[in-house]
Amino acid sequence: MEVVLISSILTVVGLIMLCFGGNWLVSGGVAIAKKFRISSLVIGMTIVAYGTSTPELAASIAAAGEHSTIILGNIVGSNIANIGMVIGVSAILIPIAVSRSVLKKEIPIMLGVSFLLILVSLDGELSQYDGILFLVGLGVFAIFTYNDAMKHREKNPETMIEDKRSVYPKSIGLIALGIVLLYVGAYLTVENSVILAKEFGLSEKIIGLTVIAIGTSLPELITSVIAIRKGHTDIGVGNIIGSNIYNILMIMGVGAALGGVMITSDVYVDYAIMILFSLSLFIALKTKVIGKVAGIVLVMGYVAYLISAFFK
Repeated sequence: MEVVLISSILTVVGLIMLCFGGNWLVSGGVAIAKKFRISSLVIGMTIVAYGTSTPELAASIAAAGEHSTIILGNIVGSNIANIGMVIGVSAILIPIAVSRSVLKKEIPIMLGVSFLLILVSLDGELSQYDGILFLVGLGVFAIFTYNDAMKHREKNPETMIEDKRSVYPKSIGLIALGIVLLYVGAYLTVENSVILAKEFGLSEKIIGLTVIAIGTSLPELITSVIAIRKGHTDIGVGNIIGSNIYNILMIMGVGAALGGVMITSDVYVDYAIMILFSLSLFIALKTKVIGKVAGIVLVMGYVAYLISAFFK
């Protein structure tokens, strides 16, 4: 009983840290975007997405080797949670509208990377070579994002912020502090959630797909909700798309490169659900605005997924 109480308290502390970390990461990211005349979407897909993906990276490195099934469950579960839970909850709170480029470029890239994961899984294993392939893909995506940012600067030649001293230290400090708080907050939340889950007799795979996936998606949830409520919709959506891409290319890439990941046949059902949620986001955005109804549908779909996961 004492273990449950302590873990519950630490989980709440972690959640509080996530709230503060998400707020500061968004504030710093917005200031950097304005300074360099970079679009909010690009900032969301890079600085903010990298920052909110650190918990998944930490969890995957910790699970590499002996607990590799947790890595796969964490990545797939997080990508599903990012759309079903994060976009769904955000849309319920406030309608989400994004630029048309998201439909033409960013979401197709996210879908392409997801299909790549399925393709290299067909031999029953994500080998170290597959991990290297993902990391090479990460490099290609980084170049694409950089070129996209430069094109945006050329189209927006307005005057830059003059006072460098007031912009750089404060913004970089907020981003760094935000990432640290997100990391520590997610660590406390995930570790103690796992303890609580084990106390209630949940299996390692279920913990990966649900408890850890939700826990490591909390930074995305808090950050996206804060960004969208502040009117920075592109940062909120860019954060989710970027995080889903990094989860596969960077996190799965690192996890597989460190020791390989074995694939079980039942994971293809989770792959299919991940693709289904990604397609649902694409279809929802085609209406130009994801409203409250679409948000409720996404959340209900995610809750149904969680319930089915527990009865596998």
